[in-house]
Amino acid sequence: MKMVIYFLFALIVVVVLAGQLGFLSGKQPSNLGVKTDRLKQPSFTPNSVSSQADLYADHPQLQYARIEPLPLKNNSLTASMVSLDVVLRSMRSTSIVETKPDYIYAQSQTRLLKFVDDIEFWFNPAKGVIDVRSASRLGRKDFGVNRARIELIRQKYMEN
Repeated sequence: MKMVIYFLFALIVVVVLAGQLGFLSGKQPSNLGVKTDRLKQPSFTPNSVSSQADLYADHPQLQYARIEPLPLKNNSLTASMVSLDVVLRSMRSTSIVETKPDYIYAQSQTRLLKFVDDIEFWFNPAKGVIDVRSASRLGRKDFGVNRARIELIRQKYMEN
């Protein structure tokens, strides 16, 4: 029994150390951004959310991935993107990687294991909303983390 406890403790230490050294952060996807008026499609495993999920009717994670886009604030793209930028910069674990007048790409990293999630926001001129996508780089499940993060961003964005 003692050996099992030592083994589990050692395993936890190794996993935390691997995370702190960046071995669990994954690689930034090369196909992010807007292509033919679409953000990257949701993951095929339950670890991402997208307001464009309905564009992929046969997607196996359609029900899990579906999330509402962000509305424009005061019918102004500029005001909306500035507000979104302020919200993202206020989040300790999130950093903005790329900003354009109609697009923001950010990364969010967990504190202990340093897992990285990719977050995108794009103003969809056809719908007049800000489409969102948030996805884990590693793993098969996110335990609702991406959805919770987008909903927190939505709440702060609407309050800002």
